[in-house]
Amino acid sequence: MTAFRISSAVAEAFPDTLIAVVTATGLNGRESWPRTAAAVEGLERDLASGAWAPADESDPRIEAWHTAYRSFGTNPRRIRPSVDALGRRLAKKGTLPRINPAVDSYSTVSVRHGLPAGAFDLDHVAGDIEIRYAEGAETFTPLGEPDTVENPKPGEIIYTDTTDVLTRHWNHRDAHRTRVTEDSTRVAFVLETLNATRDGHLLTAAADELQALLTEHSARSAVHHLSPVHRQVIV
Repeated sequence: MTAFRISSAVAEAFPDTLIAVVTATGLNGRESWPRTAAAVEGLERDLASGAWAPADESDPRIEAWHTAYRSFGTNPRRIRPSVDALGRRLAKKGTLPRINPAVDSYSTVSVRHGLPAGAFDLDHVAGDIEIRYAEGAETFTPLGEPDTVENPKPGEIIYTDTTDVLTRHWNHRDAHRTRVTEDSTRVAFVLETLNATRDGHLLTAAADELQALLTEHSARSAVHHLSPVHRQVIV
């Protein structure tokens, strides 16, 4: 079992944070996921028709993350929150990247609802996962760059396990070690908001939507919530 934990310092600095942790076990990423494929295609059609557009940096959901990034010394126009970067790419190209069914599922839900999302292969996580401020000595190997090692800046917010950093700049980029592939069978997906008072209903809807996409292709799934009031969940 793995614990997800928000440090007291991060909880104090961002008191309206709410994170949905959606878990799936017995996941089958090698079969066809028609509902996910339809969701991706539907999103692209809505964009092309003008019925919908991804949230940009003027949207309060994205603006809140830009403010948070600046608070820990990251320039959000150079190093963007994941949902901001994904939305910009979608708006420019008209299509979402196809990675694998599990990743495509959370990417679609993320950009549809304007909420950052990520995922960790729990079979490659060492110990528990904590969201905390970096000290600067931690190590990070970026997704797709297995031979690269970085150090986060002191004071940067990171996801980390007992080995090294899982996500830099809170939700900018995931680590290579815990990436989700077609062979991942035990996965934790995260969806995040900094303003639960305003956007908690969006987070709930997004988590339910993601779980629905996972259910047909997993043995079990569940939704857990992290907040400054409930700073730890066991998954």
